[in-house]
Amino acid sequence: MSKQPRMPNMQQMMQQVQKMQKDMELAQEQLKNEIVEASAGGGMVTVKIGGDLIVREVSLDPAAVDPQDVEILSDMVLAAVNEALRKAQELAESKMGGATAGLDLGALGGLGMPGL
Repeated sequence: MSKQPRMPNMQQMMQQVQKMQKDMELAQEQLKNEIVEASAGGGMVTVKIGGDLIVREVSLDPAAVDPQDVEILSDMVLAAVNEALRKAQELAESKMGGATAGLDLGALGGLGMPGL
C-alpha cells in the first residue's frame, strides 16, 4: 500500500509566506542604505554602489587621467564597477537569503508550482 502524501497546512503556509514577504521587504529597504566600494588601478578608480545596485559615486585620481591613454582609464572604471556590482549582489543575497530562512518550501512541491 502506498502512503498518501500529507496535505500541507494551508493556513500555516500562508502565514509563512506573509512573514517571508515582510522580511524580504525589510531586507530590500535596508539594502538601499548599504554601500559597497571597489577600486581598480591601485585605488586610482573607486566606485561606490548601493545594495539596490545603483551606482552612487565614481572617483578618479587625477593621475589616472592620461589623455594619451584613455583606454586604460576605461578599463579601470569597468573593473571597479564590475567588482562593486559583484559585492553588492553578494550583499543582497546574504540579506535576502535570511528572509526565506526557516520557510518549508518543500510543502509547496505538490502544488505544481514551477521552480518549487
